[in-house]
Amino acid sequence: MPAEVRVTHIGGPTVLIEAAGWRLLTDPTFDPAGRSYAFGWGTSSRKLAGPAVPPDALGPVDAVLLTHDHHGDNLDEAGRRFLPSAGTVVTTVSGAGRLGGGARGLAPWATTTLRGDGRPSIEVTATPCRHGPPLSGPIVGDVVGFALRWPGQRHGALWISGDTVLYGGVRQVAGRIPVGLALVHLGGVRFPVTGPLRYTMTARDAVELLGAVRPHTAVPVHYEGWRHFQQPRSVIEAEFAAAAPEVRDRIRWLPIGAPTELET
Repeated sequence: MPAEVRVTHIGGPTVLIEAAGWRLLTDPTFDPAGRSYAFGWGTSSRKLAGPAVPPDALGPVDAVLLTHDHHGDNLDEAGRRFLPSAGTVVTTVSGAGRLGGGARGLAPWATTTLRGDGRPSIEVTATPCRHGPPLSGPIVGDVVGFALRWPGQRHGALWISGDTVLYGGVRQVAGRIPVGLALVHLGGVRFPVTGPLRYTMTARDAVELLGAVRPHTAVPVHYEGWRHFQQPRSVIEAEFAAAAPEVRDRIRWLPIGAPTELET
C-alpha cells in the first residue's frame, strides 16, 4: 500500500507536505545563510544554512501553514515574498492581522477547512504553543501548531507542534487529537541575554510529550541551520536513543532536501 504523505524537510522549520492531492508548506524560510536577525528584547541569531530547496524549485503550493510571522527563523524576507504565491495562508490571529491579504487567523483549538476541486478537504485545527517561559507571551508573541485531518488517514492527524516549550497547553494535544505523524519543533532555543531560559523544546521535553501523544511516527525539525538552536542532532539522537521503545522506535530522521514517504 503506498504511503499517504510525502514530506520534504527543507531546513529549520520549513517542510513541504504533499498529501491527498495537496501541497502544503510550513514556515517559509528561504533566505541564504549568513544574515543575522533580531527577535526583540536584545535577542538575535545568525542563519547558518540556506534552504535545501530554493523557492523557485518548489513548485506550486496550495497553502502555507505559518506557526508565527514575527520571527525571522520562521518567516524570513524571502519567505514573505513567497507568501502571495500560495493559495492560502493560515496563521495566528495576530499574524493574520499583520499579513493581511486574506490570511486566515486561528486561535488555539479553532478550525478552518482547506477545500479544492477534485481532492478531499483538509481540516486544519490550531493547537496551543507557548514560545518561552511562563508570562513570556507579551514578549515572544503568539504562536500556534496545526493538526491536519483528511479522509483515509490510518493512524491519526498530521500534527505540526510549532515553536513551543513543554507546558500544559501543548500537553492537551494528547487528550484531544489522535496523532499519526508528528513534526516536532526542537532545538532547545536559548539566548545569551536571557541565560538558561528556553524558548523551544529540548529533546528531553520531546520524549515526555511524545510519550503522551504517542504518534505512529515522529519527525524532528527546527534543530539545525541557526546559531540559537542549542541542541544539535547528535544531542537529540542520544536523548531519543535512551528513551522507552514506544518513543524511540517512532522517531524518523529525514534527509534534508529529499522527499520521504511516510504514513499518517
